[in-house]
Amino acid sequence: MESHNENKGYIIKSAEFLTSAGSRKEYPEAVMPEIAFAGRSNVGKSTLINCLVNRKKLVKTSNTPGRTQRINFFEVNNVLRFVDLPGYGYAKVSKKMRAEWEKMIEDYLLKRSNLCCLVWIMDIRRDVAEFEHNFALWLTQNNINHINVLTKADKFSKSKQIAQKKKIALKLNIDEDLLITASGIKGTGKEEVWEKILNFAGVLND
Repeated sequence: MESHNENKGYIIKSAEFLTSAGSRKEYPEAVMPEIAFAGRSNVGKSTLINCLVNRKKLVKTSNTPGRTQRINFFEVNNVLRFVDLPGYGYAKVSKKMRAEWEKMIEDYLLKRSNLCCLVWIMDIRRDVAEFEHNFALWLTQNNINHINVLTKADKFSKSKQIAQKKKIALKLNIDEDLLITASGIKGTGKEEVWEKILNFAGVLND
């Protein structure tokens, strides 16, 4: 297994796939803090997770939206877990399948006792979709701690990033400071995301 120490924000000693679950009865025992990751299909979720743990292929990436169809659990440094949730709002599957995915996601977010926070990912290149806006409201209404990350920042110039960040903050009716601009390819924003993750999880950066 790869072992890197150059991760900005947190030293990664180990990162391993733990299990995949389609329902609560398949979840691993709730024995350590969990950080969930969710976002629109093909938003760069897998790339961001791989970037955070300094692995190229821990989470499989694909150009085909909707690849993640179950909840995947990964253990990091034997002290916390990353939880990869199915892509939200993917249209090219049946309404029944979409409803099942949404129920799976919401059931996990509402009932998982050791969930510390959700990393809510949006593509900086895209306008906020209605279902994204609604989901952001749902997170707030249900008091779910979340970190807002705008991925694929490497696709835009710095000035375009700033302009789009303002636009998205306005659409979501939140302060710009609550949006982290990131790139899983270049590692931009990694340190800031880790800082918030460690704060929510109560894990020391040692």
